[in-house]
Amino acid sequence: MSRARSQPVALTVAGSDSGGGAGIQADLRTFTALGVHGTSVVSAITAQNPKEVVALEPIKPAMVLKQLEAVFGAFTLKAAKTGMLLAVGTVECVAEFFNEKKRLPLVVDPVMISSSGSALLQVSALKALQAKLLPSARLVIPNVPEAEKLTGLTIRQPEDLRTAARALYEMYGCAALVKGGHLPRMKEAVDVLFDGKEEWLLSAPRSRGSALPGTGCVYSAAITAQLAKGERLPEAVRLAKEYISNVIANPRQAGRVRIL
Repeated sequence: MSRARSQPVALTVAGSDSGGGAGIQADLRTFTALGVHGTSVVSAITAQNPKEVVALEPIKPAMVLKQLEAVFGAFTLKAAKTGMLLAVGTVECVAEFFNEKKRLPLVVDPVMISSSGSALLQVSALKALQAKLLPSARLVIPNVPEAEKLTGLTIRQPEDLRTAARALYEMYGCAALVKGGHLPRMKEAVDVLFDGKEEWLLSAPRSRGSALPGTGCVYSAAITAQLAKGERLPEAVRLAKEYISNVIANPRQAGRVRIL
């Protein structure tokens, strides 16, 4: 009998995207592409497509916990990420669980607003994320509007990304990768990583055309996959930046819809 091929295991805790472009579907697709076995915990169900979020509903915290316990009961995880958590009870449940898994690298993508403009994190849930989840994270990976919410800063130029990354580290004690894709009039997509000691600037040519949903999901999932494969954080981020830049530059056509 042939020997089974070993794969590192990663986890995503996020919402389900019925359109398949973002959320858990994008995360699992990214894990597979990068040679990592993906496990998942569904935090919320959405009725959405690449154009709009029609409706969303949180999963009860007790069920979120049961999913977490089931995954950890069978797998030895090497890294995990969170995406859309939506409700305060879910954030508190996930934070409490991961607070007991301090050695597991946790990437927090603080999903707050969909690409179509729908709110994906309740106000009370944001406070719980700041107070309880981010202190357990290895990395937080906000875009510009999310970083502004988390720090209270105004971000308008690349130098502001550096200030925000350092502020996030000081406030929450975790490394921060602040994505500059929302900065106006930029020819490069610039991101800044700060781990408390060193700083890295990552850039790639900015793709033209309309923004596609799921870029943040794929980016954070790619970082998580690289961490699961044993890469140190700076290299994991560098490889993930290359991956997401290539994915954005080469979107797929699914029927009449373009997706990552």
